[in-house]
Amino acid sequence: MPKPRAESANADPGGAAPTAAPSQLAQVFFALGDATRLRLVAVLCAGGAFSITQLTANTDISRQAVTKHLQVLAQAGLVKDLKIGRERLWQFDPTQVEAARRTLEVIGRQWEAALAKLKAFAEAGEPPGEAPASPGQPSSSG
Repeated sequence: MPKPRAESANADPGGAAPTAAPSQLAQVFFALGDATRLRLVAVLCAGGAFSITQLTANTDISRQAVTKHLQVLAQAGLVKDLKIGRERLWQFDPTQVEAARRTLEVIGRQWEAALAKLKAFAEAGEPPGEAPASPGQPSSSG
């Protein structure tokens, strides 16, 4: 009889399409893990495309620093740049955030299933699929 396959973090136990690759997700979470980059994403999410000058207006962050942060966000697939004439505009790309959200939903469902099994075990007092020990026989837990 074949052994049941262990569910991975990038496969949905409900049979939905697999989620993003772990290395891509790591880039997304790394990029969003910096407060400055997170603020940039929030501004870009508000809509439209913005130039570096617009993104640095009324802030104490240099254009060079914002450029470096935008490059990290672009490598993670969170922003895109558009060249219009001599100006480069940056805009949010929701694709990778959606992939990360779907992955977190899968992990959440797996977590809920694991907690349900733990609850059932705690309430029953024995692991699922294990028969209780007969009186006079030692239990399998030693």
